[in-house]
Amino acid sequence: MSRLSPVRTGNADLVLTDQAYSANPLADRDTDQYRGEYITAFVDKWDALIDWDARAESEGDFFVDVLASRGKKTVLDAAAGTGFHSVRLIGAGFDVTSADGSAAMLARAFQNAKDRGLILKTVQADWRWLGQATRQRFDAIVCLGNSFTHLHDELDRRRVLAEFYAALEPDGVLIIDQRNYDTMLDQGFKSKHRYYYCGDQVSAAPVHIEEDLVRFEYSFPDGSQYTLNLNPVRKDYLRRLLREAGFQRIRTYGDFQATFEEHDPDFFIHVAEKSALAPMLSPSVSVTSNVSGRARVITEDYYNSDDADTFYSTIWGGEDLHLGIYDGTQDIREASFATVDAMAERIPGLGQGNPKAGMRIIDLGAGYGGSARRLATRFGAEVTCLNLSETQNDRNRLMTAQAGLTGQVEVVHGDFEDIPAPNDSYDVVWSQDALLHSGARDQVIAEAYRVLRPGGVLVFTDPMQTDDCPPDVLQPIYDRLYLGSLGAPGWYGETARRAGFEDLGFVDLSAHLITHYQRVHDELAANRAKVEEGASPDYIDRMLAGLMNWVRGGQAGHLTWGIFTFAKPG
Repeated sequence: MSRLSPVRTGNADLVLTDQAYSANPLADRDTDQYRGEYITAFVDKWDALIDWDARAESEGDFFVDVLASRGKKTVLDAAAGTGFHSVRLIGAGFDVTSADGSAAMLARAFQNAKDRGLILKTVQADWRWLGQATRQRFDAIVCLGNSFTHLHDELDRRRVLAEFYAALEPDGVLIIDQRNYDTMLDQGFKSKHRYYYCGDQVSAAPVHIEEDLVRFEYSFPDGSQYTLNLNPVRKDYLRRLLREAGFQRIRTYGDFQATFEEHDPDFFIHVAEKSALAPMLSPSVSVTSNVSGRARVITEDYYNSDDADTFYSTIWGGEDLHLGIYDGTQDIREASFATVDAMAERIPGLGQGNPKAGMRIIDLGAGYGGSARRLATRFGAEVTCLNLSETQNDRNRLMTAQAGLTGQVEVVHGDFEDIPAPNDSYDVVWSQDALLHSGARDQVIAEAYRVLRPGGVLVFTDPMQTDDCPPDVLQPIYDRLYLGSLGAPGWYGETARRAGFEDLGFVDLSAHLITHYQRVHDELAANRAKVEEGASPDYIDRMLAGLMNWVRGGQAGHLTWGIFTFAKPG
């Protein structure tokens, strides 16, 4: 392949009148091929293929929410095309640089933006030499519209991802998408025609499909036809390339949804982060003397992992990570919401439909934020989600934004052993099945007392050992959690009273602990193949064994679970 300057002079692409292919178009599998495909006549019809209004409706604010939830400001739209995403991101307040390898595309993008009262910052850049063209770092790079599949050579793909990585700030994020080539290669082409290419007067379908080339044909109402030769990269292959390029956390969405059936989406969107933001345990910290610090680091690292994120988002209800109440249902998600409602009933005024105006709740160990969103929508509360895992926090922020609750639900990265809030800040301290991860549970109770206003309520659940549990019988569970013990009802009651709380009672729900872990075990076993798309077989094996340890511990009467309620004297 000949090297092309990242910034071209003369824009020879603009004078092409016919798509440039060799005598055998199916032999044209070169990364530079796109220059001879995106001729001006084709580009001038591209917006009819996209249909800006229909595309905006189909994708909603997904990309805006992903970037805004992470606090990003400067964005490189690396495959700007005719400017759709550049214009939308600028309208949402981002500082956008629009790049594309095609001069014809950039010219059209500039005009489209100008027609909408905007002036784009444009740069014609071949991604393989991106740094030479842009000479700056960005908070985020978006590479959308199936553009990455113009790269026909694996070395080019690796080089481009390396260029993207280098062009990002240390905490930068890359959003890159692709068609669902897995389905196309394995089952044939299908499309819901709802995402990305939404024009209803244009036909876009493959006329040739094989493992290393898909040739798409685009037919327009005036009878004109154009083609593109694309490399059908598979989803897991691209995820692997992203990891090998150095990206630490990768979240994949199907048609903008976090959970999906593998062959259902038209498009996959990968959100890849340069830094996992998971602090390592300092060599100066003794893992034997600092149990609390060790537990915190292990917990954060665990919940940030792809294994855990895939399991909890796919199997454990998708919104929360807590135990459910199974009266009248066997559905994990419905049972989880039943727990939220039962806890809300324990808070004076809240569950009875008469909440205090502006009631402020902090959820300790909030996970994906499902409880917070239910408290906000069903009971009108203002909720702060405090959580260690940035993987979970990111998904929480996105789902909260999609629910229109950003002003009512706040997501904060932090440790509940040292709550980042002033004294007397909240009406309710809430926690579900998170305190067991702490190596200093008494400190968490003390912190809850500190941040509660006089008259405020602490309500929480936690999987526990029974007060009379024999020594060592739960060792497999302790080992799995890297802890020396679990809490117990009597211990929590005494600890809360010592901290100054008044005990408002404990609701014993032990039977539901057994049901819950059995249900999660059965769902994981039944959906193992799906979970293995993002989690390792070894992780799944260990999780299945661990879940049965909880079931057996509950059946033996060594484990319990329920709702605690305490009040800070007013």
